[in-house]
Amino acid sequence: MKLQRNNGLRATALAALAVSGALVLTACGSDNNAGDTTGGAGDKTAAASNIKCDDAKGQLMASGSSAQKNAMDLWVKNYMAACTGVEINYKSSSSGEGIVAFNQGTVGFAGSDSALKPEEVAESKKICSGGQGINLPMVGGPIAIGYNVPGVENLVLDAPTIAKIFNSEIKKWNDPAIAKLNPGAKLPDMAIQAFHRSEDSGTTQNLGKYLGKAAPDAWKYEAEKKWPAKGGQAASGSAGVAAQVKQVEGAIGYFELSYATSQSIPTVDISTGAAAPVKATSENASKAIAAAKVEGTGKDLALKLDYATKADGAYPIVLVTYEIVCDKGNKADTLSTVKSFLTYTASDEGQKVLSEAGYAPIPAEINAKVRETVNSLS
Repeated sequence: MKLQRNNGLRATALAALAVSGALVLTACGSDNNAGDTTGGAGDKTAAASNIKCDDAKGQLMASGSSAQKNAMDLWVKNYMAACTGVEINYKSSSSGEGIVAFNQGTVGFAGSDSALKPEEVAESKKICSGGQGINLPMVGGPIAIGYNVPGVENLVLDAPTIAKIFNSEIKKWNDPAIAKLNPGAKLPDMAIQAFHRSEDSGTTQNLGKYLGKAAPDAWKYEAEKKWPAKGGQAASGSAGVAAQVKQVEGAIGYFELSYATSQSIPTVDISTGAAAPVKATSENASKAIAAAKVEGTGKDLALKLDYATKADGAYPIVLVTYEIVCDKGNKADTLSTVKSFLTYTASDEGQKVLSEAGYAPIPAEINAKVRETVNSLS
């Protein structure tokens, strides 16, 4: 499905975010309910915008991460309002599907919540003539743990307890492990209904990275895009998981913060060993991501995150969504549009626009490298 100009997205108020060294983090998501992103065209240079259309033209196909769908909605809407004759079509599906599409050469760029694996980089060389696929961090946010337990507010969980819930080892909401973390709470004798993503998902992989680092004794699985544990119930996309949590009493699931916010789903505060449990907010996720280091080589800007952080106010369950492009060998007919669009998304204006959707800017030092890399794409 294509997101049309009349898709109801409100115009963004460019609130200046004073988040020094913070990372884009939060909201995102989509699935089959929110298809492609497209919008209308406007003046070649928008009066209220610094978007540079350059030689952008025609249609640009892209796909992947549902975690950045809300960000893409905003970016595409604003970009297409500024650039006449350009259509950006972002199909929100999953990170896995986006990478497959990229390596099949059917999209100009892909979105993924996890950096390319070595074998995926090797595969990309068939499409990127003389080059390879690289990771450009563009969006980030907290992965919220949403729940539906009537009468229970401000639920606190820690990594081992979350791991055991999703591994079907803790099955009731009044389990002693949960009660210990929530003294005074009226926990019901109710079965836990744990929901996870049905398709390969970078959100799943990032949750797995957190559980593997913060609760290694309770979560023995490798961090992969495919859900690893037995039991539980599956739903498609972040929107699908959120919808189930919203509807089913006793449910718990994971999804980008925007889904919790838009549907008024309460989220878990995480006990990390810090002075106080940490809430799932963009600001708190930004504190965790601010310590990220670039571990990619050359033009690849893949980041290393500290999922086991115990810093006060640092929310540990985070993800960064990458735009995946060829460093060299991009398709000639879409290269100018890819560069123009990603120049906008990585610009100060493009990053600030995200604030209304619950995002925060990529740290300035990393974002400067992203801009430099985008400019060098060929």
